[in-house]
Amino acid sequence: MTQRREILVFGGTAEGRMLVEWLDARDTCEIVACTATEYGASLLFGGKHVTALQGPLSAEEKARLMAEHNFCCIVDATHPFALHISTSIAELAAEHEKGLLRIERENTEDGNWVGVASVSEAAKYLAGTTGNILLTTGSKDLAVFTQTVPDFEERLYARILPVPDSLEHARELGIPTDRILALQGPFSTQLNCAFIREYRIEHLVTKQSGATGGFGEKIAAAEECGCELVVILRPEQESGLYLEDAKKELEAQYGL
Repeated sequence: MTQRREILVFGGTAEGRMLVEWLDARDTCEIVACTATEYGASLLFGGKHVTALQGPLSAEEKARLMAEHNFCCIVDATHPFALHISTSIAELAAEHEKGLLRIERENTEDGNWVGVASVSEAAKYLAGTTGNILLTTGSKDLAVFTQTVPDFEERLYARILPVPDSLEHARELGIPTDRILALQGPFSTQLNCAFIREYRIEHLVTKQSGATGGFGEKIAAAEECGCELVVILRPEQESGLYLEDAKKELEAQYGL
């Protein structure tokens, strides 16, 4: 019996999930999908041909994974801000002489915002402002803001994923419980507006995460509500393929 082809997908993004679901439905290969969080892995369970692994993987675990499987290629569908992860994936592909596809998130939105190059720059900018702040950049970045923004206990609202680790981290940093908004996005323009109005938000902080990250809806909500939008700009990296083009490449080059 001919062994089924295998593909390794590093994901955790909407694009990664959609790609895995597409591959699973095509029934052309076995998929090993690696995500950084337990929550990301939970979204991939149930696929007939999907093995979901929760990372990050150590060097030893990566070596064992490559030894146990004969992947036809590796797909990098990680978050556009996770440059260090993309670098490690590229190194893994090169070391084991595997083809590599990186999925690039479409980024066509325009708007009026305050653009900053990093999380720390966003925090420094906000330290010089007044008024309530809604953070939508994830729990990993919270410490930068709590350490930089004066009176953060009175100004800061944190919208994070509804998972125990994120909630615990926010509480440990001293963010009051009633200012922790634990929900799964992306959110509609209307719901973003509701948050802005309910909590009298004057500064909405987000990453330039593209359409699937709900970036356009945040732009629209900030404009509608007269709220300042502070955008952490996407870092420069080598171009990749948009999701639909990546599907075509996997079909044409690898027969998946």
